[in-house]
Amino acid sequence: MSRIASMTLAALLPLAGLAAPTALQATSYDGHYFSAQLVEPTDEATAIAGGVVFRCEGETCTGPRSGDRPLRVCTDLRREVGQIASFEVRGEPVSASLLERCNG
Repeated sequence: MSRIASMTLAALLPLAGLAAPTALQATSYDGHYFSAQLVEPTDEATAIAGGVVFRCEGETCTGPRSGDRPLRVCTDLRREVGQIASFEVRGEPVSASLLERCNG
């Protein structure tokens, strides 16, 4: 292997480690960092909430990770599609108090 190729490979290997956790996370949650069950079905196919583009079908909306806090994302989503029956972050339901504040 040439010296330039070795140096290039050595420079790129640390970057591969940075991409691996993201790939694993996407697989764990099927790309749905946020998931919401709505009280009533929505006609919206997409909704933007807290900088997240949600895909909605019937009573379910899912979206990828964002930098915003779950409460803001949930509240913005409620404004777009209606009352939220349940809201999950990374597959874990948010607390009852956070859900109540979201629907406030």
